[in-house]
Amino acid sequence: MKIIILAGGGGTRLFPLSRTCFPKQFMKIGGDLSLLAQTVMRFMPVANPADMVIVTNKEYIHHVQAELAACGATKAHVLLEPVGRNTAPAIALAVRYCMDELAATDDEVLFVTPSDHIIRQVDLFLQAVRQAEEMAQQENIVTFGIKPNKPEIGYGYIEAGAPYGSGFMVKSFKEKPDQVAAEKYVAAGSYYWNSGMFAFTIGHFMQELRAYQPKIYQLVSNHYEDVLAQFEAMPNISIDYAIAEKSKKVVTIPLSAYWNDIGSWDAIYDVLDKDKDGNAVKGDCIPLDCTNTLMLGRSRLIAGIGLEDLLVVETDDVIVVAKKGESQKVKDLVAELKKRGRREADEHTTMYRPWGSYTVLGEGPGYKMKKIVVNQGAQLSLQMHYHRSEHWIVTGGTAKVTLGDEVKMVHENESVFIPLSTKHRLENPGRIPLEIIEVQNGKYLEEDDIVRFDDVYGRI
Repeated sequence: MKIIILAGGGGTRLFPLSRTCFPKQFMKIGGDLSLLAQTVMRFMPVANPADMVIVTNKEYIHHVQAELAACGATKAHVLLEPVGRNTAPAIALAVRYCMDELAATDDEVLFVTPSDHIIRQVDLFLQAVRQAEEMAQQENIVTFGIKPNKPEIGYGYIEAGAPYGSGFMVKSFKEKPDQVAAEKYVAAGSYYWNSGMFAFTIGHFMQELRAYQPKIYQLVSNHYEDVLAQFEAMPNISIDYAIAEKSKKVVTIPLSAYWNDIGSWDAIYDVLDKDKDGNAVKGDCIPLDCTNTLMLGRSRLIAGIGLEDLLVVETDDVIVVAKKGESQKVKDLVAELKKRGRREADEHTTMYRPWGSYTVLGEGPGYKMKKIVVNQGAQLSLQMHYHRSEHWIVTGGTAKVTLGDEVKMVHENESVFIPLSTKHRLENPGRIPLEIIEVQNGKYLEEDDIVRFDDVYGRI
């Protein structure tokens, strides 16, 4: 069995922590590892890392590689989608990769899972995975259904039909409902939340593609490299719309393990520990006479007085306050920010790069200050800027600096000036992280004022 982990989404429902540059699969929620790393670890008892395929995009490759290293799964395969085309093309690309690069045959079972869910009682989950593998070998598409404990409007629903083995034949799939429909589904007792997990054999998947998505089937009938080259021609469609809602052989297994897709701040509140007054508090927060409230602070003291049923989430550049039950509307907030051209919709003040990270400390007309952290043994590209000069002050570690034709070592409490239009490179030759304060001066200080001449990360 191969495990296909989808990690390319740029979800915004957990804004301001989750943003386009750093979506929730890379966040650490409910543990010391990211949700992606937790997903990989969850499958270790049934699959080696070499049998796992992570599907993401080039913007997240360094995040994925870091998380795989963090959980000891560097032998997992990482596929980069050339463009975003939703889950059906992403899964089809992974299927083709398994066939051509991993020598998988038609009877190989693939288990497809999102990378950003919390699942507890892993023994029960793995028991269901093995049941799904067995049912998939009988030419079924297998899903996991979650028994609803409330009329949730943020999930799609699965209507269960006749019993089948340890599950049910799927009678129908339902879109995310309004409140009235959600209450009706829960009252009926035969509806489950759609978890977004699927299992099938390669052969059966290809048959279903041929029957219901002939364009995708035609494209993925070619070799993997050809599929990559033509990936942009794929239709933008989810696996639910493409196959699951059309197929006549879909089975759902009720999942008895704890499951939470962390799709909203209400879901985060549900998963966190509470105090005696029902408050979930993380960070430097003081709730006075507060009840049933989430307070999440990252960079400053957050004090609440007399709050009830509220969600308060703070980062160093955004504070979001919402009523509990209204957090699904966070995506509307992000859409409004994008409409207004606000940087906050996509970027954090701290941005991660293959070599490390930088944090914007302050900026104004003609200047910008950053804290730059370069990982051990890493280096930035050999580059120049047309519109800005830079002044580097080393605050930790030792920097190896290329400046024109000169190479010099710059130590703690020392500095170096980078004039306009001068080729330069920053490297960390040491065994501890290199930390510098960078002061930029110029009339244009955006990230696209970089001309690269050499780059070990292939970004030229």
